[in-house]
Amino acid sequence: MSGAHRLDTPATLSVDQVDDALLTPRDAARLLKVSVSWVYQHVQPDAEDRLPVVKLGKYLRFHVGDLRAYIDSKRSESLRAPRRR
Repeated sequence: MSGAHRLDTPATLSVDQVDDALLTPRDAARLLKVSVSWVYQHVQPDAEDRLPVVKLGKYLRFHVGDLRAYIDSKRSESLRAPRRR
């Protein structure tokens, strides 16, 4: 993928590098398996289910560890929530 932006996979990064990696909104969307627009909606200050985000000037970045914690919290919530029939 010369010149194209790509998300390094765990196979190309060490465990410490993956945990410390900062992702772009596009990379975060790929990790979460959602659209980029969904990511932007969920970083708004008034978003009900706000994603953890790091603002670097005008740029948004997402810490991999924070996104993993977000996923884990969603998993825990779904396990605790009563199931609808």
